Amino acid sequence: MSMICQNCGKIKVMGRRKSHKRGVAGKRWKKRAPVTPRLFNVNIQMATVTENGKKTQMKLCTKCIKRFKKDGKILTSKKKKN
Repeated sequence: MSMICQNCGKIKVMGRRKSHKRGVAGKRWKKRAPVTPRLFNVNIQMATVTENGKKTQMKLCTKCIKRFKKDGKILTSKKKKN
């Protein structure tokens, strides 16, 4: 599954991983961990969206799902089976 939101186009971003274990105390700056690259993935979910009376499935980030729920484009109520 591609990690791209179909509404806003949000994609994964490269960042850096740091270790904050060793500080200045004890003169251990020479032994500190190196900064390594990592990827921050987007939280993509499949959601059924109603547009112009038609239901379509889209891959949306959770921020867009929250926005669509507020606008009423995604139905939140689910019936429980007994």
